[in-house]
Amino acid sequence: MTQTHPPVQSTPAAQPAPANTTGQPYEYRRTPLVEPDWTRFPGWRHVTRDQWENAQWQRVNCVKNVKQLRTVLGDTVDESFYADLEADQRAMATMSMLVPPQMINTMVPFAPPSTEALLADPIRRYMIPVASDRRTDWPSHPYASRDSLHEHDMWVAEGLTHRYPTKVLAELLATCPQYCGHCTRMDLVGNSTPAVDKLKLSLKPVDRYDAHITYLKAHPGVRDVVVSGGDVANVPWRNLESYLMRLLEIETIRDIRLATKALMGLPQHWLQPDVVEGLERVARTAARRGVNLAIHTHVNHAQSLTPLVAKAAQTALDVGVRDVRNQGVLMRGVNATSKDLLDLCFGLQGEAGILPYYFYMCDMIPNAEHWRVPVWHAQQLQHDIMGYLPGYATPRIVCDVPFVGKRWVHMVTEYDRERGISYWTKNYRTSIESADLAALSKRYAYYDPIDTLPEAGQQWWQTHRDD
Repeated sequence: MTQTHPPVQSTPAAQPAPANTTGQPYEYRRTPLVEPDWTRFPGWRHVTRDQWENAQWQRVNCVKNVKQLRTVLGDTVDESFYADLEADQRAMATMSMLVPPQMINTMVPFAPPSTEALLADPIRRYMIPVASDRRTDWPSHPYASRDSLHEHDMWVAEGLTHRYPTKVLAELLATCPQYCGHCTRMDLVGNSTPAVDKLKLSLKPVDRYDAHITYLKAHPGVRDVVVSGGDVANVPWRNLESYLMRLLEIETIRDIRLATKALMGLPQHWLQPDVVEGLERVARTAARRGVNLAIHTHVNHAQSLTPLVAKAAQTALDVGVRDVRNQGVLMRGVNATSKDLLDLCFGLQGEAGILPYYFYMCDMIPNAEHWRVPVWHAQQLQHDIMGYLPGYATPRIVCDVPFVGKRWVHMVTEYDRERGISYWTKNYRTSIESADLAALSKRYAYYDPIDTLPEAGQQWWQTHRDD
């Protein structure tokens, strides 16, 4: 019989603290995963479990604008919140609004969402940014850019970025089931906003995929393909399976990673029978050919972990995917404390079967300074989370340095803390540097958020603001 409403959930019970506390900086307590009660939202009062667990219902009922969000939240939040959101959408947002019910349900998960609670909520802060979140002094760093990692510059075919010697990034499409405010590909992914007129992929998907395969066949030094976008969950399954099977026919490809935030933001997609059965066919083929097939997802806070997320991850493992790993982004107001990171990592590794892998420092894109943290803060967090998790499940915090790539945050060559300028080196050439003899001897700069600098550093940047 169809259940009309989910059981009402209260805050999940944690194990009691030990009688004799050790006084450790972080105290681990196991916290079981809980699917929050979506009927606490006025707009979803009559949504059944069958509807909630249906991927198509989730997609159809994504929130795309302020009017639709108002329908879901009703009068649980003040008009001031909606005005704050509208102001951001008009002037500052680099990503259009698209939020699945699954993600909204993990905001203020165990109580009706008041204005104050919603404004403070870590999931809301990066999925539905409002104008009052942004900095007014330095909304963007002077060296921020739309394509901060220069991925488009390194396209060797449309959507195929060759940055590392043995690895490529394959962007199959420019859409996702949800749009994150901090998206590093904000110049390409999603709909245009008043602040950003997006680039567009021009080739038909079949021609884009053909170009990828042709390049990879001609470059046997590439062994690792990250299949991304956008999000692979938005590629029709038969098209994605065909692309993956063609990759598996290339003898030199040994690693394939599927990048999908939807494993967390829309786990219902990865639980659909046709997707599960297709993933099993791909996984079996990969195993037979000795290719490592993994899923990389993107969870930024422990609130996002629910039983449906764990079920989607376990299902992928059950059908033969070798690993499900998490690549989060380090953001102020979301997860930039050791407690937040450890809570998330224990939830990932211990409850959801997802391996903590990386936390990237938020990239230097426009209007993102309120999210970014300085290098020294990231170094301190790496120090503070060591020793609690199993070694294999202790994530590396990395800085993705323009023209360099991922670097562990302690690999900095030189660091001017006062002006917030760090310098990094690299040991390989990107696809646009084949003739640059000095590429391996250069130092490449990365910049801390200016508001985090000492007063002298902030004054220096004020003076050099237009340099």
